[in-house]
Amino acid sequence: MQTIKGPALFLAQFAGDEAPFNSLDSIAAWAAELGYKGVQIPSWDARLIDLKRAAESRTYCDEIKGTLAEHGVTLTELSTHLQGQLVAVHPAYDEVFDGFAAPEVRGNPKARQAWAVEQLMLAARASQNLGLTDHGTFSGSLAWPFLYPWPQRPAGLIDSAFDELAKRWRPILDAFDEAGVNLCYEIHPGEDLHDGITFEMFLERVGHHPRCHILYDPSHLILQQLDYLGFLDVYRDHIQMFHVKDAEFNPSPKQGVYSGYQSWTERAGRFRSLGDGQIDFKSMFSWMAANDYHGWAVLEWECCLKHPEVGAREGAAFIRDHIIQVTERAFDDFADAGVDEATNRRLLGLG
Repeated sequence: MQTIKGPALFLAQFAGDEAPFNSLDSIAAWAAELGYKGVQIPSWDARLIDLKRAAESRTYCDEIKGTLAEHGVTLTELSTHLQGQLVAVHPAYDEVFDGFAAPEVRGNPKARQAWAVEQLMLAARASQNLGLTDHGTFSGSLAWPFLYPWPQRPAGLIDSAFDELAKRWRPILDAFDEAGVNLCYEIHPGEDLHDGITFEMFLERVGHHPRCHILYDPSHLILQQLDYLGFLDVYRDHIQMFHVKDAEFNPSPKQGVYSGYQSWTERAGRFRSLGDGQIDFKSMFSWMAANDYHGWAVLEWECCLKHPEVGAREGAAFIRDHIIQVTERAFDDFADAGVDEATNRRLLGLG
């Protein structure tokens, strides 16, 4: 067993134009002061990282790590969630997702997709230059508008969508394999990879690629009413990243999983700050300790009620207090009788 690393903080929800959130140096100092030992950097945010430069220059990558080290903070992973989303976009979402892309490719779906793929290729090389082993992203979606089977889906529609999705991602997975980095898809509503079944459908189509893995975030599972703890056992070999995020699901006579198009505060399923929701983190961190999870516990803060800076401060202590320092010996070693194999055989009546 090994002790999970943390606490760490995903910076996407905190980066901004005002200090201390407008540079890597100042946001790292802020995170360290709260008690965070690591940070996960959103690769699309130029205030924190120049992705192209990181892909091309190990010297620049050393500077990034050095900036963090000055504050006692480690870089845990990079994220390409926004770029990964654009690898596969159904036309129904063209306009609403266009803002994720560079200005020069907006309004041009083919150019936008090519830009997104190149961003992932850069992220593979940047992760390698930074000495990272895992990377978080979204799969994008071609089939999501057809999630509910009404009107009846034409035969083969979903197969075609997943075949195309795998075709687009296979070269990217190969690039991450060449870089020695796991590509971890966050299982998330709105993505074609939104539960265990859809992950398996994709995994099969990419030939069980050795770099195809999962970013585990229990909040997205409880809002779908999945068994988020059982998910750990089923996909233990693929869980390589962990977003610590809380949520609650409160169905009523008026709404359930789909929540009637309501705002976040009015939905049956809501994201909450750590400790304010329904996720059983004690069992989750126990599983991580017992199953030798190698990575970081990274807070992704999203809450429809609490102020983000309060959530960040409370989250560092919450994760720290839930990390289990694993034991190096059995609790009953004091009672070890020191019996040898010959004695064992006699006790079993084997002579």
